[in-house]
Amino acid sequence: MRRLLAFNHVSVDGYFVDGRGDMSWARANSDDTEWNAFVAANAVGQGPLLFGRVTYDLMAGYWPTPMARHHGSVAESMNSRPKVVFSRTLKEASWANTRLMSGDLCEEVRRMKLEEGEGMTIFGSGIVIAQLAGEGLIDEYQFVLNPIVLGAGRTTFEGVSKRLAMKQTGCRAFTNGNVLLTYVPGD
Repeated sequence: MRRLLAFNHVSVDGYFVDGRGDMSWARANSDDTEWNAFVAANAVGQGPLLFGRVTYDLMAGYWPTPMARHHGSVAESMNSRPKVVFSRTLKEASWANTRLMSGDLCEEVRRMKLEEGEGMTIFGSGIVIAQLAGEGLIDEYQFVLNPIVLGAGRTTFEGVSKRLAMKQTGCRAFTNGNVLLTYVPGD
């Protein structure tokens, strides 16, 4: 059974996007050798990347462009890995190796988790994370706490109506002020 990991940046005040839906602030602290090594190592893998439409549009608008080349292996991984975008409004997905799914999100992910292969990763996509978390379909959460207060925005778990207990399994601080917090569902 495939595992499903959710990876997201969050501000100190708990938002993954600011009040305008922007998350460029998450790249602000990239002048750190240890952080950059972590990002490169974390991008390794062949498992599918899962996105909602909004995050997909942001990623597809950046990673296949010449501007992303300076990210080296991270850009290569983002462009070569299989990608799944969940949307009922998107008509086509043009980013290489992308499959568009418009059916029931939770049912599709349940089916995908039963397939053979490497684990799957959700990047950003707060609506997707909230829906899957509420159904107990996420096996691990990685949050990068960024040293910034946004003042307004959206939370990763917006719309979740029940309590979700988490058990911390890791914590790693970087010199740029980012802190990686890792959790699994727990009591």
